[in-house]
Amino acid sequence: MLKGMYTDRERCVRAVQSKDARFDGWFFTAVLTTGIYCRPSCPVVAPKPENMVFHASAAACQQAGFRACKRCRPDTSPGSPEWNRRADLVARAMRLIADGVVDREGVPGLAGRLGYSTRQVERQLLAELGAGPLALARAQRAQTARLLVESTALSMADVAFAAGFASVRAFNDTVREVFALSPTELRARVPKRYDATTAGLRTPTLAPPPRPGTRPTGTDGISTTTGITSPTSPANTTVTPAAPVTLQLRLPFRAPLNPDNLFGHLVATAVPGVEEWRDGAYRRTLRLPYGHGIVGLAPRPDHVACRLTLGDLRDLTVAISRCRRMLDLDADPVAVDDRLRTDPLLAPLVEKAPGRRVPRTVDEAEFAVRAVLGQQVSTAAARTHAARLVAAHGEAVDDPEGGLTHLFPTPEALAEVDPESLAMPRTRRTTLTTLVEQLAEGSLHLGVESDWDQARARLLSLPGFGPWTVDVIAMRALGDPDAFLPTDLGVRRAARELGLPSTPAALMARAVAWRPWRAYAVQYLWATDTHPINFLPA
Repeated sequence: MLKGMYTDRERCVRAVQSKDARFDGWFFTAVLTTGIYCRPSCPVVAPKPENMVFHASAAACQQAGFRACKRCRPDTSPGSPEWNRRADLVARAMRLIADGVVDREGVPGLAGRLGYSTRQVERQLLAELGAGPLALARAQRAQTARLLVESTALSMADVAFAAGFASVRAFNDTVREVFALSPTELRARVPKRYDATTAGLRTPTLAPPPRPGTRPTGTDGISTTTGITSPTSPANTTVTPAAPVTLQLRLPFRAPLNPDNLFGHLVATAVPGVEEWRDGAYRRTLRLPYGHGIVGLAPRPDHVACRLTLGDLRDLTVAISRCRRMLDLDADPVAVDDRLRTDPLLAPLVEKAPGRRVPRTVDEAEFAVRAVLGQQVSTAAARTHAARLVAAHGEAVDDPEGGLTHLFPTPEALAEVDPESLAMPRTRRTTLTTLVEQLAEGSLHLGVESDWDQARARLLSLPGFGPWTVDVIAMRALGDPDAFLPTDLGVRRAARELGLPSTPAALMARAVAWRPWRAYAVQYLWATDTHPINFLPA
């Protein structure tokens, strides 16, 4: 439990004294003598143990009156792995907060999605994280604002709008309180060459302020390719975007990260028009709360380069969160690999290529549809089926930089499709139409807030949904790190070649020792094959 982590004082002190970056995001160190809070790997001289207090979140530090360290930038630590390995109320709430639900729907909307009262949600978040949902969302807005202030030439009104603040006044007050600097002072501190890594974006060079009537453009790192208009009154709460904005970001991760199966899987199964591999980057369209976007993601040794185009800047935080989730960037690869190494037959695979991630999705409903399309057919056939649906029923988008043409169709759009027009066996048509109907009417919901066990049970009750389809959806859409595929042909073939049990029941029994990371074991088993999903595209 995360609570045990930050209350284990001796362990936290050791992590701070050794400047262990593996614990960044797990907990935060507040220093009583200076009034600042840091990440465990802060490069400054470690404070005396008696002057350290440990908190589970940046929001809790801010609630306690501490401000963020200007050196290590703790507010930009990679996200805690806890929220990706748990399905309890707190973890589901944190995933929803990261997806911007509090900013869009308020705390009642958050509680409604979780099926609890606002009082229950607030009580549990306070008990485990030391901060309620409003404070946690506010800390996220502050982080986004700081990154935009330091890394773009956007006006402060535009930054406030993009970060999700209701007014420029609230933006100014929050930045001063959290960082002990005004937004203007934050921007003035940025050197011409900026080399501090951030947990969301980084820019080596800050663009000069744009001249009136021109587009602000960064020379490297984040570049704003077109501006947004804003009202003249600084306290006005409404800012309307004029045109798409393109930003270049860096998405950090906990090392090691092996990109081969991660990008290989996404590209090998890419749906034409929605996804593509171009110039060394995986690109795809994004359906977002306020509009649509296009993202390009390319692996680098110490980060993932991200080029993000948004129709509405309010979608920035959500887009970053969904891309990080798709690439499993907040995983704890050391914990995963240490557990899998305990099996002598898996250990050589882990030693050969450590840090494999589980390729996930930016849209859970989309992935569920694609899982059905891929039942008992080849990867190429599944792509063909999906491409036909996209061309006929997807929403068209403009992509001047590549070959992306559509957003994947919504369940509502697919629910209107004539089943007889689907070129697939009748039983699979029934499976697909039942799925999209239930997704469209809301009787089945797949999202970051889903209870994994309940979602599994609901899917298994649908016609045509067996254990393989349900666990693929659990692994890649719901994000369950312990989902396992004992009936998968690739898993069974790899198990047989390695000397592991190859029958589903015996393999399940052996895999108990790999818990709670069996989804990662699947990646290592699949990697023994020569299928394109296991190789970084050329």
